[in-house]
Amino acid sequence: MKNIFIINGSKEFGGSDGKLNDHMTDIARRHLTEKGMNVRVTRIDDGYDDEQEVLNYLWADVIIYQMPAWWMEGPWIVKKYIDEVFTQSDDRFHINDGRSRRDSSKKYGSGGVLTGKKYMLSVTWNAPQEAFEDEKQFFEGRGIDSVYFPLHKTNQFTGMTSLPTFSCFDVVKNPHIDADICRYLAHLDVNIAG
Repeated sequence: MKNIFIINGSKEFGGSDGKLNDHMTDIARRHLTEKGMNVRVTRIDDGYDDEQEVLNYLWADVIIYQMPAWWMEGPWIVKKYIDEVFTQSDDRFHINDGRSRRDSSKKYGSGGVLTGKKYMLSVTWNAPQEAFEDEKQFFEGRGIDSVYFPLHKTNQFTGMTSLPTFSCFDVVKNPHIDADICRYLAHLDVNIAG
């Protein structure tokens, strides 16, 4: 039985009420629970205890970051959460940066101890999918994961490996939420529940 920890970065801010990311969190929680998995959820904006969050990471086999995109990246509360929780982890997420004074073959970023654990990004965007995939569009064809490169590296620094990112696109101007939910359930089945 897998242990799944969902971190919900939903927040009411500006023109957003945060309901879509709350809904996507609930969809994942219910679906994975029905598949026989243990699921814990932290909704960052509701508050959290740093030490309990460290324990949630240590407990989990898979961590899901559910969040909206704000100004081309995750919301600031997700970054604040990571800064606080990862700092609280002491040597439980990584021993050091991986380098050794005695062994020059060790590389920076190789000191993580959360090996065997996986993480997944599930993100919602107002931007359409072609904005990421077409090299003539805004993100120059670099794909969704290029936007989240620092978040990927943060998690990989701990030793975790990534699962494929899930994205809902065009959620404000041209939403297809029912289709997105169907795609998400299939994504969860293939990458986590399968």
